[in-house]
Amino acid sequence: MAGAHRLTQGVRAPSRDRYFDVLRAFALVRVVAYHTFEWPWLGLAFPSMGVMFALAGSLMAKSLLRPAAGVIRGRLRRLLIPMWVFGVVIVVAMMINGWLPGADILYWVLPLGDPPGNAWGEQAWGVLWYLRTYLWFVLLSPVLLRLFRLAPVPVLLLSLVPVALFATVWSLPEGRFGSAAGDVSVFLFCWLLGFAHRDGVLRGLSPGPVVAGALAALLAGAWWAFHHQVDGTYDLDDIPLAQALWSAGFVTLLMYLKVYAEIDFGWLARFRLPDRIVTVFNARAVTLYLWHEVALMGSVPLIDLMWQVPAFERRLPLDSQWFLFGVAWVLIAVAVVLLGWVEDVAARRKPRLLP
Repeated sequence: MAGAHRLTQGVRAPSRDRYFDVLRAFALVRVVAYHTFEWPWLGLAFPSMGVMFALAGSLMAKSLLRPAAGVIRGRLRRLLIPMWVFGVVIVVAMMINGWLPGADILYWVLPLGDPPGNAWGEQAWGVLWYLRTYLWFVLLSPVLLRLFRLAPVPVLLLSLVPVALFATVWSLPEGRFGSAAGDVSVFLFCWLLGFAHRDGVLRGLSPGPVVAGALAALLAGAWWAFHHQVDGTYDLDDIPLAQALWSAGFVTLLMYLKVYAEIDFGWLARFRLPDRIVTVFNARAVTLYLWHEVALMGSVPLIDLMWQVPAFERRLPLDSQWFLFGVAWVLIAVAVVLLGWVEDVAARRKPRLLP
């Protein structure tokens, strides 16, 4: 294993991996689609959050070839500055709508727990659970990576034990700590799977056991989801163990396919528009994720205004969820142009309207 790690360090990787870029872009589209249509099967079709945590784990392992303190500071800066801009807007809007913050408003500064808010803004700030979980993984990564490298495959498999225990034996405490610990346990396997990819562990595994294990996780996750439905639905977002198992199996296949078939999606560069879209999605991923629910919220009153225009009422499918989906993407594009440069500032790059 140490030799594999040295080999990984010695190989100069390309600056961008278009396979991972495409996965991240598709994951973001799926997130917006889920929050628009709320189809429970979308989580089974493509577990976006598991994919995003695995990709982030791979990048984190690569970054930790440098001193950990500097890496963590850089990750926090790139995460928190866009969130602070988002927080200023949302907090002020909630205060205008009757919310009075208390001392826990500090969670809007450092979201180690869920930031507070009122029901008016809940749809907007509900997305911050991902940033909170990502923050915890960043802080824990130096220890997790050292532990992982002691025994990669056993540690990877054992990472599913906490979420299984929380679902069957122990109940997580109520409140911010329990919520954070639960989400970390659900996506811990995916984060460590990113380590496995970066360290070359997956390349050293035979296809048979990997595919068999991934399919077993998928079957177990599906069985648990359909036998432990919440409010009559098998939505993985409401069933932590099913989410963990399904994401583990699905993302394992995606990551292993990458190394086994040596997929790089370099051909995407021949198609200018798709290649450009993927580039923008990846360079503005935090902006897109943070503001997509606000765009969905803003689409509703905008469409209500369209009903007042007879030509729009006659010619546009104003009552269609697909139309709402399209309007939301227009507003997301506006947010990317107006606020995406914050990500450049956070990364200490020259601010640009579009990357």
